[in-house]
Amino acid sequence: MSATTPARRPGGRSAKVRDAVYTAVGQLMGEGKADRITIPVLANRAGVNPTSIYRRWGDVDTLLEEVAVAALTKDGDEPPNTGSLHGDLSAWARIVVDDITQPRRTRYLRAMVAARDEVITCPCWEQRRAQAEVMLDRARARGERTPTEQQVLDHVIAPMYHHVVFGLSADRAFADRLVHDVLAMA
Repeated sequence: MSATTPARRPGGRSAKVRDAVYTAVGQLMGEGKADRITIPVLANRAGVNPTSIYRRWGDVDTLLEEVAVAALTKDGDEPPNTGSLHGDLSAWARIVVDDITQPRRTRYLRAMVAARDEVITCPCWEQRRAQAEVMLDRARARGERTPTEQQVLDHVIAPMYHHVVFGLSADRAFADRLVHDVLAMA
């Protein structure tokens, strides 16, 4: 959601429309038809009036961004706690790479990127920042040397997302190399 979009009440008719539209987007993306998503197509698939979609989201790009963010973020995701920063970052990077390389997640991620002109804030990025902060704070409390939060984001998370968006190889071995590199910065 953009900074100007008011928060919606979860529940009632609005939630039913949102859920139906989200499901329709997921189905179309799953069928490999992201480039054919239009408001009339979505409304037909979701069984809602196109006016409901226009009123709530305004355009397809805004809707795709919201759906992608919802698909790529999960409230309450706790970062791993293995007892060492190396263990935490390695487990976390593997979780992230496993998640974003799933075909459905990859399509959502690419759709989100395509829907954005200029990024001021991104819920996915902010969630990753918060997770990194938790792991780094725990490591500092144990007396471990740590890279900065920004280094973790720039040298672990960003390359993984970059590889996925541009169709480059991203797997657990790649994630492990990124963690090794960022820990060398500490």
